[in-house]
Amino acid sequence: MVATIAAKYELLVPQMHERLRRRWAACEALSLGRGGVSTVAEATGLSRTTIHKGIAEIRHDLPDLVEDCLRSRIRAEGGGRRRLVEKRPSLQSDLKTLVDATTRGDPMCALLWTCKSTRTLAEELTKLGHTISHMTVARLLDEMGYSLQANRKTKEGGDHPDRDAQFRHINKRVRAFQRQRQPVISVDTKKKELVGNFKNPGREWRPKGSPEKVNGHDFRDRDLGIAIPYGVYDQNRNEGWVSVGIDHDTAEFAVATIERWWRKMGRRVYPKAQKLLITADGGGSNGTRSRLWKVCVQDLADRLHLEVSVCHFPPGTSKWNKIEHRMFCHITENWRGRPLISRSVIVNLIGNTTTDTGLRIRAELDGGQYTTGIEVTDEQLAEINIVKDRFHGEWNYTIRPRN
Repeated sequence: MVATIAAKYELLVPQMHERLRRRWAACEALSLGRGGVSTVAEATGLSRTTIHKGIAEIRHDLPDLVEDCLRSRIRAEGGGRRRLVEKRPSLQSDLKTLVDATTRGDPMCALLWTCKSTRTLAEELTKLGHTISHMTVARLLDEMGYSLQANRKTKEGGDHPDRDAQFRHINKRVRAFQRQRQPVISVDTKKKELVGNFKNPGREWRPKGSPEKVNGHDFRDRDLGIAIPYGVYDQNRNEGWVSVGIDHDTAEFAVATIERWWRKMGRRVYPKAQKLLITADGGGSNGTRSRLWKVCVQDLADRLHLEVSVCHFPPGTSKWNKIEHRMFCHITENWRGRPLISRSVIVNLIGNTTTDTGLRIRAELDGGQYTTGIEVTDEQLAEINIVKDRFHGEWNYTIRPRN
C-alpha cells in the first residue's frame, strides 16, 4: 500500500502545486479510512498536519472567494519552514548519541537507566537546545534507520579456551560409538511449564474474533503445579523419550528418565549394546559438578550392566546440545498457542510431536518424588568406578559397572 501511494505521488508531484499536493494527499487518506493519514504521510513525506489541513479544506467546501485567495497564496518552490535538521545540523548526531548505548559513554548519564521512548528522547534533546516533539523524534529515528527491536538471545558466556577442542572431542566420541553400533543419546531438561489454563506463547488458527481465553495472571495452581520435561534424544535413530516430572529436577530424576528410555525404547533397538554414550550440558541436574549425578549414573551402570560414558558441553554452550534443536524446539512448536491445561495434555502434545525428517517421541508422566539437597560424601564418591579421559577428565569420563 505505501509503495503504491509513493509511486503515484512521484509521478504526480511535478505537475501539482502546494495546495493541490495536500488536497490529493487528503483524498488518498480519506479513501483509505482509519490510519490513512499515517499511511499517506509515510508514503509521500508530507506531514500529518499538512494532510489534515487538506482534509479540512475538502470537507468544509470553501467558497469561491476563499478559493481564489488560497490560489493567490500558493508558496513558491522552496517556501515554508525549513526542517529542523537543516536549522540544527547537530540534531541528528545528538539523537544518535542518546539512542546508541555504545556511544553514550557516561555510566552516570540518567538516560542510561530509563526507557528510551520518543517522549524521553524529546525531553533530553530539548535540554540540549533542540525544541522538538516526540512525533518528530519518531520520524527522525525512522529516517536514520532505527526501529523498535526486541532482545535476541545470541550471546553466550565467556568462551572457554578449550571450547572448540571439546566440540571436536565430543564429535569424535559420537562417531566412534556410532561406528560400533552403540547407543548415543543427548539429554537435558526442557523449560519448566505451569500446568493450567495459562497463556502459552505462539498463535494457533481459530475462528476470527474467538481467541482462546486463559487466566489473566500466571499464578501457579496449587493442585496442578508444574511440569518438568526431561528428555532423551537418540542421535542414531532420530527418536526421543520425555518423562514429565511433577516434583523436582534432580540428578535422580534425570537418571530415572534415562533408565526409562532404555527399558522402553533403547534395549529393544540395541540388544547387543555393551556401552552407552551420553552428551549433556555442563550444569543443571546432569552437571559436571554434581556428585549425585555421578553416583546415580554408577547405579544405572550397575543395573543395566553397561559402561556409561559421559561428555559434557563446555560452559555457556548448552544450545549446541543436539536435543535442543532436534527435539525440544519441535515440541515447543507443536504446542504453541495451546494452554497446557493438564498433565495429560502435556504428555499427549509431546507424544504427538513429529517432523518431516521422521522424528518420533514417546512421553510418559513420572509421578515420583525426588528429594532435593541430598549430600554425597567423599566415601560414596570414592566408590564410583570412574575412568576420566586424559582430555578434560571433569568433562569426559566413563563409569563402569562394579559387578
